[in-house]
Amino acid sequence: MATTTLLAGLSILVIGDSHLAFPDHLLNSLHNDLLAQGAQVHSIGVCGSNPVDWVKGAKGTCGKAEKIGTSPAKVYGMTEGTIPIKELIKSEKTNLVVIVQGDTIASYDKPSLPKSWIWQQVSTLSREVGETNTKCIWVGPAWGSEGGKFRKTFARVEELSNLIEKNVSPCQYLNSLKLSKPGAWATIDGQHFTAPGYKLWGEAITEAIVSSKGLTK
Repeated sequence: MATTTLLAGLSILVIGDSHLAFPDHLLNSLHNDLLAQGAQVHSIGVCGSNPVDWVKGAKGTCGKAEKIGTSPAKVYGMTEGTIPIKELIKSEKTNLVVIVQGDTIASYDKPSLPKSWIWQQVSTLSREVGETNTKCIWVGPAWGSEGGKFRKTFARVEELSNLIEKNVSPCQYLNSLKLSKPGAWATIDGQHFTAPGYKLWGEAITEAIVSSKGLTK
């Protein structure tokens, strides 16, 4: 990945669900790629978290991890949870918030999407960030693989991605489905990627942020 000065000096806060909650997931790959672009980066992942959990703070269901700058990732226990986004933005003097959320609100095991609930989840968090006048990029769910313990399907994740995109304003949407072909990145359970898959996703997200006009300036 080519190094650019576009992100140099920016304070970037990355928050999300299980895709950020373990060192071999996006917590290291995306974080380090953004660092390599000259940004100051703080990443926090809370496994099982939904978007609204980042508004008032809530405990996770399967762990939490955090990485600040070049320091090693810290992995916390099950009792740790989210921190209200406005508190994080204020303490970090954040220029750009990157939200990685989607799979936890997909209801893959249900016959249909809970559209009203998803609208509430997405619009509430986006509005909360917007009230701080901070730039925001919402990274939608990636293809993954069909089946597995979460019963993910390509049709459902595409439907979810389209719904999230319509409700992220004033954040801007980064459609992960455009970053790879269905099934191209191997998973361990249909939803979570292998380490090489997270490396590719992290690189693709960073390149999309760098190349997309208006996302960071």
